[in-house]
Amino acid sequence: MKWTFDNIEQLGGSKQKIIIGGYSAGAYLSLMLTLNQDYLRKRGLDANQLFGVISFRAQTITHFTARKELGMPELQPKIDELSPLYWVRKDMPRTLLLTGDRELEMMGRYEENAYLLRMLKLHGNTNVELYELDGYGHDMDYPAYPLLLRAIKKWNK
Repeated sequence: MKWTFDNIEQLGGSKQKIIIGGYSAGAYLSLMLTLNQDYLRKRGLDANQLFGVISFRAQTITHFTARKELGMPELQPKIDELSPLYWVRKDMPRTLLLTGDRELEMMGRYEENAYLLRMLKLHGNTNVELYELDGYGHDMDYPAYPLLLRAIKKWNK
């Protein structure tokens, strides 16, 4: 992120139009960078400078890897400082959450994102959306890309 902010203008981009995003674990990391402002603040950046965040099927509770390291069962949910949900706040950049069908997606992934959406809205965020892509599991790339492009177009108006 630091490199992007430091170099984007030299490459013809704008610091005001940076969108962070990711797929699965990368989406989890994108949300953590955006929600927990300390990560970017330590590098002289403000997460609210981001134009938006686009999350493809993020884990919003504490990640599987961290729970495994703690010896927790895979299906044991946990929300702590290693969880995007722990850092929910009011002044969140534009956010698009995308998941597969709740019956086909990884364990509870849709519901985690639905809870994140609800908590963000309860905190006063109005520019956040969640799409559940019926008929698709964790491999919902193709139907998600048009939604990503539509969101960016809408955000640019």
